[in-house]
Amino acid sequence: MSTDISKDKERCPWCLGFDQYIQYHDEEWGVPVHDDQTHFEFLILEGAQAGLSWATVLKKRENYRELFANFDAKKVAEFDQSKIEELLQNPGIIRNKLKVNATVINAKKFLEVQKEFGSFDKYIWSFVNHNPIINQLKSMKDAPVTSRESDALSKDLKKRGFKFVGSTIIYAHMQACGLVNDHLTSCFRYKQVIDSK
Repeated sequence: MSTDISKDKERCPWCLGFDQYIQYHDEEWGVPVHDDQTHFEFLILEGAQAGLSWATVLKKRENYRELFANFDAKKVAEFDQSKIEELLQNPGIIRNKLKVNATVINAKKFLEVQKEFGSFDKYIWSFVNHNPIINQLKSMKDAPVTSRESDALSKDLKKRGFKFVGSTIIYAHMQACGLVNDHLTSCFRYKQVIDSK
């Protein structure tokens, strides 16, 4: 998928560092996601981001896709200790033992949620009453890093045994997967994302 990365459009300033970042902002960020595999992908990537920049993770995204079975939760749930050790030797991902272990734990917990609710999507969207929260941010300094909803979701995920799901990480997941529209009102994607719902 190609995107028009022309510089004449008004965009959220956080994405302007490099073309891949602009493309992610223009095509994915904030668009409501209802696909479980995509939700699992962002759980892995947002967890990997903890303490780092999203740009760092985005640059390694294709490596994650390849090494984590195209974000298939059933396959990742079956990764054993030798597979984890192999992943920790690979410079294509963020080689943090706790984070890599967490992906396998989270895959197992993800499958449990799917079984209980029919899909992870139904579960996660219930925290926003199945409708995106549309914020009206005028500047990046107005953007929250957590919300009442991300606090509640984070607390529930932790109770279920998920790892690397603090409220800030979960709020980032909600932004990425369109449970929250945090595009600035001046950004050309703000209204497009609302219309894509």
